Amino acid sequence: MSSIKYTDQHEWVSVEGDIATIGVTNYAQEQLGDVVYVELPETGKTLAKGDEAAVIESVKAASEVYAPLSGEVVETNGGLEDAPAGVNEDAMGEGWFIKIKVADESELSELMDEAAYKSFVDGLE
Repeated sequence: MSSIKYTDQHEWVSVEGDIATIGVTNYAQEQLGDVVYVELPETGKTLAKGDEAAVIESVKAASEVYAPLSGEVVETNGGLEDAPAGVNEDAMGEGWFIKIKVADESELSELMDEAAYKSFVDGLE
């Protein structure tokens, strides 16, 4: 079963087994506007929680995507480099950024569930 968690930096994490898929939330892509460039890390790179995991540029701003969990990058969504608008079209699905092999599952407990994230976003508006 997949469980989705969120960060206060507007990343989402879906974990299946020991693999976490990471992307930015719909709120983040809406705030960024039209995404024009995505820079992803190399497969095999080890990330610590909080490390810069990717860069996303839009017509409004450039922003970093931070690793919500520690682990090794096992896959990147290369399609985003060719078609970065995929982030705007399906941020919580096909617009994912990276997949990592989770190093410390206990870090998941520090992330927000959907209700907590929705409350967090509501407080920003």
